[in-house]
Amino acid sequence: MSPRSRSQRRADTERRLAEDIDLWVATAGEDGAPHLIPLSFDWLDGTIILSTPTTSPTGRNLAAGGTARLALGPTRDVTMIDATAEILPLDALPSAQADHFATRTGFDPRQEDTEYSWFLIHPTRIQSWREANELAGRTLMRDSLWLD
Repeated sequence: MSPRSRSQRRADTERRLAEDIDLWVATAGEDGAPHLIPLSFDWLDGTIILSTPTTSPTGRNLAAGGTARLALGPTRDVTMIDATAEILPLDALPSAQADHFATRTGFDPRQEDTEYSWFLIHPTRIQSWREANELAGRTLMRDSLWLD
């Protein structure tokens, strides 16, 4: 397969963010130990919305470190996202956004007995590639700005 143009990669990435439901979230603890977990997400106005138990390793790592690396798609069509994280209590997200998350993902953290938080994930760098021939030009976003 010939490499996709940057505009095609961006369109494919935005489609995946709009249509996929789950992604991988990698964080690191204060001791540097990595943690990787699949989570459901919502994509709204350039922000990825996640929810996980506040005291889980991912919740603690996102709150303490404020950064994450996310991955979408299979290994031969991957999107990697480096991002900053903002933590919100469950009642701080507008109900329309929380309802949208619950409908899209089939999971409503507001209904759980365990204490959950919302995590607003703000992409700072996005890369996308399929094969080695797409490694050049794989960066689609840098410093939170889409590249032309």
